[in-house]
Amino acid sequence: MLAGLAWGPHALADRPSGGSAAHGAEAPGFAGLTALMESTTASGGYPGAVALVARDGRVVAFDAYGFADIARRRPLRRDAIFRIYSMTKPIATVAALMLVEEGRLSLDAPIETVLPEFAHPQVFESGTADAPVLRPAQRAITLRDLLTHTAGFATGGKGIEEPTRLLERANLHGSADLADFAHRASRLPLASDPGARFRYDGTNIEVASRMVEVASGMSFAAFLRKRLFEPLHMRDTGFVVPPRQRGRVVDLPTRDAEATLVRVHEPSALRPGVSLQHYTSGAGGLYSTASDYLHFCTMLLDGGRYDDTVLLSRETIAAMMKDQLPTGVSPGALLNPGESFGFGGYVVVDPATRPRPGSTGAWGWSGAASTYFTIDPGKHLIAILLMQYLPRNDAEDLPKVSARFYETVYRALEP
Repeated sequence: MLAGLAWGPHALADRPSGGSAAHGAEAPGFAGLTALMESTTASGGYPGAVALVARDGRVVAFDAYGFADIARRRPLRRDAIFRIYSMTKPIATVAALMLVEEGRLSLDAPIETVLPEFAHPQVFESGTADAPVLRPAQRAITLRDLLTHTAGFATGGKGIEEPTRLLERANLHGSADLADFAHRASRLPLASDPGARFRYDGTNIEVASRMVEVASGMSFAAFLRKRLFEPLHMRDTGFVVPPRQRGRVVDLPTRDAEATLVRVHEPSALRPGVSLQHYTSGAGGLYSTASDYLHFCTMLLDGGRYDDTVLLSRETIAAMMKDQLPTGVSPGALLNPGESFGFGGYVVVDPATRPRPGSTGAWGWSGAASTYFTIDPGKHLIAILLMQYLPRNDAEDLPKVSARFYETVYRALEP
């Protein structure tokens, strides 16, 4: 297993960028990855990237490329700290599943047994946000619904504009804490019955994170720290970066109308290291490093064990990496063909129709600011790519890198 190897959380994280084995860790066959990352972070491209690949219990590629700042003056290091946004969701999912294993949460009991404010959910039937016509939901919301994004919350999109307006008015992101978030969310009508539609949205995971707090009797941040980050030696992962470490946080840019990289105008970009939300967001609030996230992935790949500590059972890990969407419910355009959704991330169900490589059961997710990871149990593989860039999603945007990254990694594994 990877956890006991000498490279550890800091042993390979203290050198600057370079793109060659002289500056990082790179096994034979990964020259293509180096070339891809160097071209990706060249002038006019992404400022910098950290790429880490582990296979069969060994780190086979680990290096930093480019720069940590948009001025391109500060070489990126492998111990750089990134805003991982939605790569927080798998961690929050694991936290909830730990409590399921302990019998303090249930996947299929109504969440009102933990959060009474969610009793008697209502569904938006017709009308407008100012004059909604509601009906009782066909059944209660469950934790399973939350972890598979099928609870029915409005998320924007065609056909649910009016319930989405109600959600926007509730200003969930202005919540003071997770208790406030859950209270606000409980007062909103659903856009569909629980279990009927897949709609990816952070509301599901924020409510699940509040359930972790109530069931554990701890704040969400304290639970993650004590039950996950400390056992996994994730020393640089948290909702706030300590002031003495904030020089390691990477700039967060996007492109302006002239296709020039500019710093995003939000608190965590203007003051790197501060909280990404007012509350401890299980849907997207964590900072982390490539080494730390490798420790988390290693635990999952090793069936829930890290060193001598068992965090989850193999059965629970197998469930995470299995299609969990209800029969007849499709992930739609959010995922690639050949993918469905497990607990906390996509899962490959048909490699033959998937446009990028990956074995059946490969599982992973990404973050809004260009961070990516996958765990492929069939290949004994972990691949992590961390960058910082908020896409514009238009013709002038930087090209997406994830598909080429994974293709290059899998090509390097070929005999």
